[in-house]
Amino acid sequence: MLLDDEQIALLAHCRRILADGAGSLPPLNAEPVTLELRNVLERTAVRLQDNFPYGHPFYLGQMLRPPHPVALLAAMLAMTVNPNNHAYDGGRATSKMEVDAVSRLAEMFGWKKHLGHLCSGGTVANFEALWVARELASGMGIAASEQAHYTHARLSRVLQVPFYEVPCDTQGRMNLAVLEDLLQNNRIGTVVATLGTTGLGAVDPLDELVRLRSRYSFRLHVDAAYGGYFTLIDELPSRTRNAFQALSAADSIVVDPHKHGLQPYGCGCVLFQDRSVASVYHHSSPYTYFTSEDLHLGEISLECSRAGAAAAALWATLELFPLTRTGRFAADLANCRQAAVQFADWIRRHQAWQLVVEPELDIVVWMFRSKTSSTASRAARRFFEKAERESLHLALFKADRSLVEPLDTIETWDDETVTCLRACLLKPEHLEWMPELCRRLQAVLENDSDSSGITTFP
Repeated sequence: MLLDDEQIALLAHCRRILADGAGSLPPLNAEPVTLELRNVLERTAVRLQDNFPYGHPFYLGQMLRPPHPVALLAAMLAMTVNPNNHAYDGGRATSKMEVDAVSRLAEMFGWKKHLGHLCSGGTVANFEALWVARELASGMGIAASEQAHYTHARLSRVLQVPFYEVPCDTQGRMNLAVLEDLLQNNRIGTVVATLGTTGLGAVDPLDELVRLRSRYSFRLHVDAAYGGYFTLIDELPSRTRNAFQALSAADSIVVDPHKHGLQPYGCGCVLFQDRSVASVYHHSSPYTYFTSEDLHLGEISLECSRAGAAAAALWATLELFPLTRTGRFAADLANCRQAAVQFADWIRRHQAWQLVVEPELDIVVWMFRSKTSSTASRAARRFFEKAERESLHLALFKADRSLVEPLDTIETWDDETVTCLRACLLKPEHLEWMPELCRRLQAVLENDSDSSGITTFP
């Protein structure tokens, strides 16, 4: 969302406060606003118009939620200093902010002791967690569900360790019976539980995985990049709630503050419960770490240079919105969840449509009932395109036959996959706008016809 004039004025006021900290240093001349500079920025603004309205409730496509103004302003303020959180020497204030902010994330998951840091996003965060797991269990493989993010299979190839894809149940959750067979017959050192898959929003049964770990020796990593913050709310299905309540038993957790955490891209976080994993990161850099005897963040991260502005933005956001179960932040999450519940209820009232899974968080996936899988896919793509022309931006999801066939909505499978419609209700405003969103989507459904007036949706 664009900053308004009052917020820009606040930024200028805080920039003057920041400048006062320079003390007795002689002032430097600012870069003049030349005609050439103005022209370049104006052309940049025009080029940036070529985007979908990511911050508006009419955008329900990908996992995009606008950063809060406090995060934008704090990041912009810190960028004028341009700190590097690789070491205290490059980012004294923002390194301390990062340690504080990361500690609050760990406390949200029930950890009083931890090791962790911010990074560019969930991919790097998961890479670090899997890399540490490989170093602690050399030669052992990694298992994740077929609905887990594709980066786990890719990262396993990068790490040169075996990867085992575990089938899911009819709700998109990891099938633990199949996993147990794999644990009995293969050398699996790490199991990845996803709390909020990016496609379906499904939540793996983490509480049952914790019990399974008592019978088999494996490291339990939780990819909660999308869903991690939902641990703050109670308005969840009981099985989902049980999974989140088991988070404190994980060995490592990934969460992305640039999803539900109101941050600009990129801001991910990786956390380890056992601080001794710092030994895996051990390296020597005699020219970097010299002004503090404390552990520098660059000593516990694979990335070297990291934007201190991301830490300032997250710290400021957590100051304004503490991670409590009774605060504004949790209330907004509950609104996202309620928007998904209402939207799913609205989908159920249409004979043409079928929910693919019951929504667990705030993602809703549905499909067209049809005689063939190919016609169902074509109908979904056509509805997606027509909705976009009405400024309603959805997403598409390709579901395997094994997931959809038990729903008994397809008579003949001429394709082994079916394209479905998907809505990400990550903005709390979606709840307020739900009547208007449904009204517009209803109009798209009713007004779809070919030139002869025959309705083309199945």
